[in-house]
Amino acid sequence: MKKLSIRNRIVDHVTVRAGDLVPHPHNFRRHPGRQREALADSFEEIGFARSLVGYRLPDGRIQLIDGHLRAEVDPNLHVVVEILDVSPGEANKLLLTLDPLAALAKTDEDAARELAQILETDSQALRELWDKVAANGKPPIVPDTGPPVIREQWLVLVTCASEEQQIDLLQRLQKEGLPCKALIS
Repeated sequence: MKKLSIRNRIVDHVTVRAGDLVPHPHNFRRHPGRQREALADSFEEIGFARSLVGYRLPDGRIQLIDGHLRAEVDPNLHVVVEILDVSPGEANKLLLTLDPLAALAKTDEDAARELAQILETDSQALRELWDKVAANGKPPIVPDTGPPVIREQWLVLVTCASEEQQIDLLQRLQKEGLPCKALIS
C-alpha cells in the first residue's frame, strides 16, 4: 500500500457569531423544514456539538465550507469554527467532497435499529430522523464482491397528499415490520 503524505490544513478554532460568517456562494445543499426542525431540537436537547468549517477571506471574514444550516439556526448564536488554510479552489473541492464522502458510508442495519430503539426524546423530528436512519439502512441487494444477486420484489407505490401523511404511513408500516422507504419526486 502506498504511504500517504497528508497535510494538516486545520490552523485554528475560533468562536464567532454565526451571523458574521459568510455563506459559501457555491453551497449546493438545501435544507428542508424537517431537517431544520430536527437540528433545532437537537440543539435544544443536546446542545451545539460540532464545529463548522471555514477559511479566512482576504478581508479577514470567515467563508463557510461546512455548517451552513447550523449557522442559520440563530445568527446571534456563538459557534466554533474550524479554520482551514486552503485556497478558494481547495475550499470548493471540500464543499463538494465532505458531505458526499460521508454519505458513502454503509449502514449496519441491525446496529442502527438497536441504537434508535434505545434513544429517548420528546422531539418528533428527532424520532423520525432516527427511525428513518434505522429503517433505510438496508444492506445492498448486490453484494460487494461476486456476481450480482437478483431477487424478485413486489413493490407498492402510494402517492401521499402531504409530507405529514407520508411520514405517518411510513411509521405505521414500519411498526408492522414492513421494510419501506420514502421517495420524493
